[in-house]
Amino acid sequence: MKGKLVLQDGSCFEGTLFGAEKSIAGEVVFQTGMVGYTESLTDPSYCSQILILTYPLIGNYGVPPHENDEYGLNRWFESWRIWASGLVVGAILALGGGHLRNRHKGSNYKKIREHGTMLGKIVAEGNMPESFPFHDPNVINLVKGVSIKEPVVYNQQGTPSIVCVDCGLGFNQIRCLVTRGAKVTVVPWDHPLRSNEYDGLFYKQWPWRSDPVCYHHYQSTEVDRRRELQTGIRYLSRSPVAFISSWCKII
Repeated sequence: MKGKLVLQDGSCFEGTLFGAEKSIAGEVVFQTGMVGYTESLTDPSYCSQILILTYPLIGNYGVPPHENDEYGLNRWFESWRIWASGLVVGAILALGGGHLRNRHKGSNYKKIREHGTMLGKIVAEGNMPESFPFHDPNVINLVKGVSIKEPVVYNQQGTPSIVCVDCGLGFNQIRCLVTRGAKVTVVPWDHPLRSNEYDGLFYKQWPWRSDPVCYHHYQSTEVDRRRELQTGIRYLSRSPVAFISSWCKII
């Protein structure tokens, strides 16, 4: 089935739909990695986005099976589902999951690189682009949508005890902590923080494109974080490996 990638500025790129043969809208972004397409598709950071993969050999090593490690984390995916709304690639060798094969892929990502992310939609053949509205993920609470609903503990007997606030956390970030001996408690994005319950606090980088409701809660949690720092709690918002290294140094 034929289809089109239509951008907010009016640009239109024709291609061939594969996978789900339906229209979809979202924020258009690109990724330049040579590997890791399964991790990207299951990364909560790409929620409500149409992902353009610039590397030409997408799918060349297949899709691994669902397989958990000794901690109950999926070995090959970043979460339990696909979060990207759509996928744009340059070519397909065999039919599989995805959305659009686009011979103009180079023009797509160059436009995004030059002008920044913009809204877009993949429109299936037979549908009028005007009848299918753009979807702006910036006006919804994305963090609430991707965050877990109840706390989950990994490596119960580990130390130090670290709380990870799930603002779109990937499995490998958790794995980086537990494989170095830490007990990790993953909590929802709006979970109350109590400094007497953990040794360290880990936030994934906050998705600033989220709505004012989400940002308002971030301001509240930022107050909690500063209070935690005053009590001597270790805090990190980026690399969990750096966190453990830093922790080992101060001990």
